[in-house]
Amino acid sequence: MDFGTFNGLYTLFLIIIFVGLILWAYSKKQKKSFEEMGNSILEDDLDSTQYESTSSEHTGAKK
Repeated sequence: MDFGTFNGLYTLFLIIIFVGLILWAYSKKQKKSFEEMGNSILEDDLDSTQYESTSSEHTGAKK
């Protein structure tokens, strides 16, 4: 196998991997999990006022 054939097969392998990733990312099975991950950053589970007094003690900041 010469260098040109190896490069061609390697390129074909990378194209197949790329197309597989695209098909996986846009499949309908993954839509729900991707939407949950995307919306998780918008959910605020912690109340920031609850931790306000302890954070200023650790940093030395005065109110």
